[in-house]
Amino acid sequence: MLKKGLVQVYTGDGKGKTTAAVGQAVRARGRGLGVCVIQFLKKNDSSGEQGVLRKMGIDIKCFGGDYAFRKLTQKETKKAKEFFKKIMDGIVSEIEQKHYDLVILDEINLLIKKSLLNKKEVTELIKNKPQNTELILTGRGADEEIIELADLVTQCVKIKHPYDKKIKARMGIEL
Repeated sequence: MLKKGLVQVYTGDGKGKTTAAVGQAVRARGRGLGVCVIQFLKKNDSSGEQGVLRKMGIDIKCFGGDYAFRKLTQKETKKAKEFFKKIMDGIVSEIEQKHYDLVILDEINLLIKKSLLNKKEVTELIKNKPQNTELILTGRGADEEIIELADLVTQCVKIKHPYDKKIKARMGIEL
């Protein structure tokens, strides 16, 4: 169990945000810590890390959807906001009940940036998290207030990316 949990943010347009967070999850689990990974924009079994993390005894919850990657209708936006509010309410409850040492909220920054999740709920989670829980938030466009609340912030900067050459995500590398 951690004595003092901090808040980490991995943001920016470069590759590596989720990968860095997953690396932290592996390290924490390797030391016997309880870990939960919440993937807001990935479906079950849509990326290679999910199965391995489960085999390691890491709780992983996937909510799927392309909400942050396309323009939504007004009805879709309302539905997405309700969906993510419900998820956030459940996360707060679960963190308190299961006493996780590390909780990763993958792509949460992007949901805030796209106004699909209320920033206030996330800042309240940060401010009120259990003292011994480490919290990692990933995703492009981290909000300035969240950056200010964090203890560690890493900006992943894109210099070159295969997507720029129209190379699609590859199984085992990006997926």
